[in-house]
Amino acid sequence: MQAEAIAPADAAELIRNAAALIFDVDGTLAETEELHRRAFNLAFARHGLDWHWDRAAYKDLLRVTGGKERIRAFHTRQWVAPRLSDADIAELHRIKTAHYAELVETGCCSLRPGVAELLAAAKARGQRLAIATTTSHGNIDALLSRALGPNWAGDFDAIVAGDDVKHKKPAPDVYLEILARLKLDGPDCLAIEDSANGLIAASGANIPVLITRSMFFRDDDFAAARAVLDDLSELGGSKTKTEKQPHAQ
Repeated sequence: MQAEAIAPADAAELIRNAAALIFDVDGTLAETEELHRRAFNLAFARHGLDWHWDRAAYKDLLRVTGGKERIRAFHTRQWVAPRLSDADIAELHRIKTAHYAELVETGCCSLRPGVAELLAAAKARGQRLAIATTTSHGNIDALLSRALGPNWAGDFDAIVAGDDVKHKKPAPDVYLEILARLKLDGPDCLAIEDSANGLIAASGANIPVLITRSMFFRDDDFAAARAVLDDLSELGGSKTKTEKQPHAQ
């Protein structure tokens, strides 16, 4: 069903009314996918493989969720022998993750516009925050330790990564696990995503979705989203309404 189109001001209201905001990471909190692509290519070179993922190839591979799964999918398409073992792929992914952390540490990947303001506003009004992503805990920590400080995890009530569940997005597993940990129902929350796979995953857990378009997924089908924004800075003046109301004495 086509999503009801709503203005940024109404999207801000949608955010404020949610019992919890559940964030995707890559492409949503920060435009990380180009760093991931570079890290994969560095890992391939270090491992002695003549693979190189340009942006077009990587955009296609992003339809496969999960780094190890992406490596396996690409290798399968090459029709080359011998087949990479699970241990080979795990080692490739370990090297890639280390390169990604090094790239993030250079400070070249800041949070997307409006993200820091939204997190601060939600925290000010006592709103619960969570992360539901297909990336690894190491990748999340590398990004958010740099962007939000070493104690960033204390601001989130639940963090579920791809390796924490059996099936990655577009399966709803990460969102179902988040709801279980938060002890909330899907319609009471709001997922903030950037891709069709993320939209499908959250919708499968009955969670309404706000899309913030990202570099690699701008052309995805977002018809089922509750709202679609270019970035979270479009929420604009909603920050003025974020102060927590005093409790009755």
